[in-house]
Amino acid sequence: MAGDVSFDVVSDFDRQELVNALDQVRREITTRFDFKGAKADVELGKDEITLHTDTEHRAAAIKDLMETKALRRGLSLKIFDWGTVEPAGGNTVRQVIKLRRGLPEDAAKRITKLIRDDFPKLKGSIQGDAVRVSGKSKDDLQRLIARLRTDADDYPVALQFENYR
Repeated sequence: MAGDVSFDVVSDFDRQELVNALDQVRREITTRFDFKGAKADVELGKDEITLHTDTEHRAAAIKDLMETKALRRGLSLKIFDWGTVEPAGGNTVRQVIKLRRGLPEDAAKRITKLIRDDFPKLKGSIQGDAVRVSGKSKDDLQRLIARLRTDADDYPVALQFENYR
C-alpha cells in the first residue's frame, strides 16, 4: 500500500468567507434606499443563519443579496437550505437558513457506487461525512475528480476534493 495515492471527497465551505459575505450584506442593507427605515437583521449562528425583517418582500430581497454576495466570495449556493418565511412578533417576519455541511449518506453511497462501477482500479470508502478514494494511479484519481466535477449538479451538496496525496 506504500504506492497508493488518495484524496477525500467532502462537502464543506469556508466559514470566514460566509462571515465576510454576510458583513457585505449588512453593509448594503444599511446603505440601500429600499431598506431605509426598515428593520432588517442577519444573524449567523453555528449551523444556521437567522433573517429578521419587516416584510416578506424585504426577506426575498435579502435572500437575493445573500446569494449574490456568497457567489462573489466563491461559496456554492448549495450550502443554503432556505426555510420558510414565518411571522415573528412585532409585525416582523423571520426566516431560518440552515447551513449544509458534510456529505449526506445517500450522496456518499452514490459516489462509492460510481467508483465501483466505472473506476475498477480505485477503491472508495465512506469515512464519516467524507469519502476516501485511493488507488495506484494518479491519472485514475484525476479522471474521477473530473467526472465528479461534471456530475456536480446531480448531487445535493457542493463537492470539494481534499488531502490529495
